[in-house]
Amino acid sequence: MNDKPAATNYWHVYRRLLLFARPFWPWLGLAALGMLVEAGAAGYFATLMKPMIDETFVARNPSVRWGLPLTILALFVMRGIATFSTDYTMARVGNGLSRSLQLLLFDKFLRLPSKRYDVESVPALLSRLSYDTGQMTGAVTEALKVIITDSITIVGLLGIMLWESWRVTAAMLIVAPAIALISSYVSSRYRRINRGMQQAVAQTSQATMEILSAQQEVKIYGAQKLEVGRFADLTLRNMRLALKMETTRGAASSAVQMLGAVALAVILFLAGAEAMAGRMTAGGFVKIMIAMMTLLPSLKRITNVQSPLQRGLSSAERLFGMVDEPDEPDTGKTSMQRARGELEFRDVSLRYDNQPEDAVRNISFTARPGTVTAIVGRSGSGKSSLIRLLPRFYEPTSGEVRLDGVPVTDYRLADLRRQMGLVGQRVMLFDDTVAANIAYGQDGATREAIRAAADAANATEFIDRLPQGLDTRIGENGGLLSGGQRQRIAIARAILKDAPVLILDEATAALDNESERLVQDALDRLIPDRTTLVIAHRLSTIEHAHQVLVLDQGRLVEQGTHAELLARGGLYSYLHRMQFREAEAE
Repeated sequence: MNDKPAATNYWHVYRRLLLFARPFWPWLGLAALGMLVEAGAAGYFATLMKPMIDETFVARNPSVRWGLPLTILALFVMRGIATFSTDYTMARVGNGLSRSLQLLLFDKFLRLPSKRYDVESVPALLSRLSYDTGQMTGAVTEALKVIITDSITIVGLLGIMLWESWRVTAAMLIVAPAIALISSYVSSRYRRINRGMQQAVAQTSQATMEILSAQQEVKIYGAQKLEVGRFADLTLRNMRLALKMETTRGAASSAVQMLGAVALAVILFLAGAEAMAGRMTAGGFVKIMIAMMTLLPSLKRITNVQSPLQRGLSSAERLFGMVDEPDEPDTGKTSMQRARGELEFRDVSLRYDNQPEDAVRNISFTARPGTVTAIVGRSGSGKSSLIRLLPRFYEPTSGEVRLDGVPVTDYRLADLRRQMGLVGQRVMLFDDTVAANIAYGQDGATREAIRAAADAANATEFIDRLPQGLDTRIGENGGLLSGGQRQRIAIARAILKDAPVLILDEATAALDNESERLVQDALDRLIPDRTTLVIAHRLSTIEHAHQVLVLDQGRLVEQGTHAELLARGGLYSYLHRMQFREAEAE
């Protein structure tokens, strides 16, 4: 009962996949012409075998001594040109289509809501970008070539065989239903195995990235054998699935060839009877035999094409499923050049998907331009969750966030995020030059502006010592720089952006004292005349904040200045005492 809807669904997926090949229709048309020539040449060669045998070996006609061989030579030259043309054009279509699909999917990744990355890991997404798009391309190009070329070849050769002797050809047609049944079973089995293979590849990629990223922890805890064993289990599963695929393909291919051998035996018997009855010449027999021998490889390829075709359709189904997912909500109509920076949270709550409790609950406060609002609390109290609502990385479950008196949902998303600069504890840098990282997203930034931003961030003192200064490449995620240097690059980026709202997410938490002093000095230059929200772990860094918000289990439990909260003797005072004792113990 489920097979028909599944088949209908896969046909819908394939039609949609072909629509993405529309820009390449001229190339596909040229490829189709080459396929017709290639298939026609196979049929014409079989046809030439009858006069070749009858006139040369039986009648010994000297007039065909040179003509037929030269005709066959010209035929294969033409077929070679057609084959090359088909292969080249299909490769061009395949590579172009793969690039188009990768661009489509990558663009979609950047438009997905942040919560989408909570349910699927980045390695799994990368698997779709590389593995799935490659499999889809195979479904359109390799499978399409086999289906068209070999289908035309099979039909043409069958027509030639029927014309020569319908009785002999009928024996061949007996095996057709059996081949169709085998193909149907193979198609269904391929789909099931492919789904498992795609999941296994994604899991292996995720585990590999996780293990290699934590290679220092793996070594220090002596867990190399454990991780090698885990990786071995994952690759064993991949191998078993791949072997299932090959077993299915091989069994199907063998069955088809065996059926072909049975048909060959029957043909030989019937051909002998036809010859004795005077209805078939020696050339006619060779013609049918050549046609059948040429037909068998085409039947084999048609059977085997199920593998790349079903892999491609399974990948296409996954990829189109992601493409069809909703983008980040961006229904705002209000444009904004530069905000004043007045922020207001009105009774805001946030609950993540599939979580039993709110991460943030009924929080209200106002942050005015030119002020610093510090957000503190124990780990897991909701500090980062609260900040994520401002640039609309997540949407509040209830309540409202306003900027300059307007709900943030009313602004265009790009306009809203242009008003904000972010410096976090985990700085994201790119494998590019220092200058390109500072000017990230600021295409019109001049060299002088980049230099000024670096100077204001206390970054020029180490940049000038780099081999090419601002033009030095810093490696993946700034791996050639220290933690403090990466932070100062991030601050220079925020200074160059000059956004009216600044978010500092524990920007100095992981730094040593010297690096913290340099980074804090740079932040002091960045903060004035902006609305600044600071998530702080070290309470000593926010003593001069205009207001401090103390969160606990998602609730705002205290609010006031540093001095007021110390005098109140509540949670803030307790946290301050604990940090003071830790500092004395050090």
